[in-house]
Amino acid sequence: MLTRIRRRLPGRGNGPWIVIATAAAAMIVTPFAVAAGEGRPIDGGRRNPSANQSLSYNRETEIIANVATYGTRQSNKSTRGGGAIYGCRAAAGANSCVRASNLSNGRAFSFSANGGNEVGRIDGPANAAPFTTSATGVATGLNADRVDGQSASEIVSSAQAQNKFAIVSAAGALGAQRGATAAARTGPGVYTVTLSGDNTNCAPQATIRATGTPAIISANITNATTVAVTTFNNAGAPTDAPFSLTVTC
Repeated sequence: MLTRIRRRLPGRGNGPWIVIATAAAAMIVTPFAVAAGEGRPIDGGRRNPSANQSLSYNRETEIIANVATYGTRQSNKSTRGGGAIYGCRAAAGANSCVRASNLSNGRAFSFSANGGNEVGRIDGPANAAPFTTSATGVATGLNADRVDGQSASEIVSSAQAQNKFAIVSAAGALGAQRGATAAARTGPGVYTVTLSGDNTNCAPQATIRATGTPAIISANITNATTVAVTTFNNAGAPTDAPFSLTVTC
């Protein structure tokens, strides 16, 4: 190029040729420098598009495949793990850092682990939802019925245990019950029912189970484990009668 320019401008020194050649070379190189790697092959084992931390690709980089397995594959043979990492600076309401979109009707993603006690982990702010979903179907195999280590049936049992009941005969015998450990008749129409746990702040309610003369009943918690029950006839005199006791805590 320099020779051609010198032929066109004879009788000149080398100085102008050097300036002109430098300018021409700059014009040729500048588009590639501005592109900063755009349109060039990816170099393995280094930062792409450049070692300059301020440079980045300015257009979406697409890898399109048409194969029966996977379009791309990333793997790390080290036992330290680290097959791939994706990072971004997504603000609230922006695109997510990673998105898997299936344009047909199969799975959009899947995760697999060959061992260990944890398949994966989601880290985030303490009060943030780990994920949300608009799908309402049943997640097969997802242990979603456990809360604080209890299954749904255990939660129901725990709730029922807070509401105790006892059926007591006119003689003071304890029948069907939940949370009651004993019953006794201590006098005409006077009974005690012993309950498990602390029932100090619970509310007792008793109902006479006879259709005869006894018509009035009272129930009071006397201490943490005992409820006193008294049955009366229509005249207000203590009279033996079978009853049901419910204690709500």
